[in-house]
Amino acid sequence: MATGQKLMRAIRVFEFGGPEVLKLQSDIAVPIPKDHQVLIKVHACGVNPVETYIRSGTYSRKPLLPYTPGSDVAGVIEAVGDNVSTFKKGDRVFTTSTISGGYAEFALAADDSVYTLPEKLDFEQGAAIGIPYFTAYRALLHSARVKAGESVLVHGASGGVGLAACQIARAYGLKVLGTAGTEEGQNIVLQNGAHEVFNHRELNYIDKIKKSVGEKGIDVIIEMLANVNLSNDLNLLSYGGRVIVVGSRGPIEINPRDTMAKESSIIGVALYSSTKEEFRQFAAALQAGMEIGWLRPVIGSQYSLEKVAQAHENIIHSSGARGKMILLLE
Repeated sequence: MATGQKLMRAIRVFEFGGPEVLKLQSDIAVPIPKDHQVLIKVHACGVNPVETYIRSGTYSRKPLLPYTPGSDVAGVIEAVGDNVSTFKKGDRVFTTSTISGGYAEFALAADDSVYTLPEKLDFEQGAAIGIPYFTAYRALLHSARVKAGESVLVHGASGGVGLAACQIARAYGLKVLGTAGTEEGQNIVLQNGAHEVFNHRELNYIDKIKKSVGEKGIDVIIEMLANVNLSNDLNLLSYGGRVIVVGSRGPIEINPRDTMAKESSIIGVALYSSTKEEFRQFAAALQAGMEIGWLRPVIGSQYSLEKVAQAHENIIHSSGARGKMILLLE
């Protein structure tokens, strides 16, 4: 290795598999930013469920091995490559994707996937914006095309995407219903934009939602666990209602007839199908949310790099999300 090459700690994955394939290494070369790239000193990195699917090798996108997971980092610009005019060393930033991986002390990112982090948000909050808020915004405004005055049910509202969806929906003038699986989760949902919250562990919670919304039904459902909830969702919808599938962990049997009389739709959403122009549009709306104050990420459990395998285990198997899971690198 060249002398003077800076080294860093980073998580590396050499084979697809369970959480145990996440290996902490301390001799990884710090990347050097090229044209239109920036190097970020990472203070915090968001942990998203999709990173566990990618790591297990079951996801549609398979990175070349070995790789470092993580797309949502927040930190300070350490260096900039050629032709970068938007950022300079020392700027506080967050990302929606990285080139070299976010579970590391330094991360390389393309300058068009990096955004200024306002002073009023700390690095943990900055690391909670990327996938959750951009996905929630795409689901509500782009996929569901919500209008002020419509009703939305965020099915699984106490995690990163769910709380983002509640905050965005409330800011855009919707009637917001949420579900969570614990009392703590329900309280967090109510504090972050929901008008009403239901416990999805109660056997009769669907009846309670039906009673609350009455004959009309719900205009939009943002669905985090479609393999469990999709059939119920179709019965809750209004005429012309739409279910937006943000997450699913397996198959489910539904009756297509449930979509016919209501002329309802089931629409999938994938953040990385967004064009660069759409990312710019989402970023402008979310930046306004940060300035006005309705965009305020709720931080849940925090882990060091050493505990990343535990983080991956817990994000899938722990009972009841409460805010956004973060890796701390400070």
